[in-house]
Amino acid sequence: MIPFNKPYMTGRELSLIAQAHGNGHLSGDGPFTKKCHQWLRNQTHASSALLTHSCTSALEMAALLLDLEPGDEVIMPSYTFVSTANAFVLRGAVPVFVDVRADTLNLDERLIEAAITPRTRAICVVHYAGVACAMDEIMEIAGRHGLAVVEDAAQGIMSTYKDRPLGTIGDLGALSFHETKNIISGEGGALLCRDPKYAERAEIIREKGTNRSRFFRGQVDKYTWVDVGSSFLPGEITAAFLSAQMDAAPEITARRLALWDTYHAWAARHELSGIIRRPIVPEDCTHNAHMYYMLLPDQETRSRFIENMKKKGVQAVFHYIPLHSAPAGLEAGRQHGDMINTNSLSDRLVRLPLWVGLEENIELVLRAADASLESL
Repeated sequence: MIPFNKPYMTGRELSLIAQAHGNGHLSGDGPFTKKCHQWLRNQTHASSALLTHSCTSALEMAALLLDLEPGDEVIMPSYTFVSTANAFVLRGAVPVFVDVRADTLNLDERLIEAAITPRTRAICVVHYAGVACAMDEIMEIAGRHGLAVVEDAAQGIMSTYKDRPLGTIGDLGALSFHETKNIISGEGGALLCRDPKYAERAEIIREKGTNRSRFFRGQVDKYTWVDVGSSFLPGEITAAFLSAQMDAAPEITARRLALWDTYHAWAARHELSGIIRRPIVPEDCTHNAHMYYMLLPDQETRSRFIENMKKKGVQAVFHYIPLHSAPAGLEAGRQHGDMINTNSLSDRLVRLPLWVGLEENIELVLRAADASLESL
């Protein structure tokens, strides 16, 4: 079976982990963590970049930084992973689900303003498939209404919007280094702060609510508990693995883009026949080839396609179950307006395998997909 995902290793990860052990520092914020922080600052130009256990942790830190209170509202898409909503629900806030655009599957910026109420505190955007939301329009709406903007850029490392790295356009951004992402550490993430006003407090929240980082920089003579927080920092083994991935990020991205382009060229014929719709990438977006998806006519057709692919030895998968229809989403959030695109697209979307190393099997995948589509 050709899997949907296979974690890629550059070949340097294990030696760097051994080096971390040799350094005698395996807890958080050691030399490799600092190296990753520097890489992120160089790559994104964020004022602050902090590694976390996961993108989920980074989103939870963002919710803490916004001082959300019970009953506050956060506008977001329903077509996203549960962490996007859960981070705010943990603070007592209410996710307000808004429909997505039919082209990019991103939060529809034209529907945001009507969803704003006196309780709205923030907008949380999700850059689906590493393709940016319409951030200029969203930032303009947020500015007029005095709202914070959080970017769930879990899929967005190495992607840009009008030459600006994703995760650094809003006030706060969250990245993921989960094994299914482009740059990986097994589990892992990062919080990016565009505005320096969040940076110092983010450091405190990440270190159990203490000013421990200031102590190690010699800025205070002892550290103590000064704010709410938790243990959000990963250990050096994770950071060492990630450091090897970051060093190879341009090559990894280039190889993924080549696979994406192969899929896109192959899919053009099937799109002309009307059986699928290919991904749409706006001109002002540079994407990172996080995934290649197709939209089929309906859920039944998608199920048949996935089953056909499985019989031919290729794992193709669908994606999110919309949060507005999930049991916890019905209880903790509310839906604003209809969800025509969200409901339809989530039923029709299928993702094809895309991972570094697939190159040697890409023709097998394409032949299986040709046969699976032709037999529908």
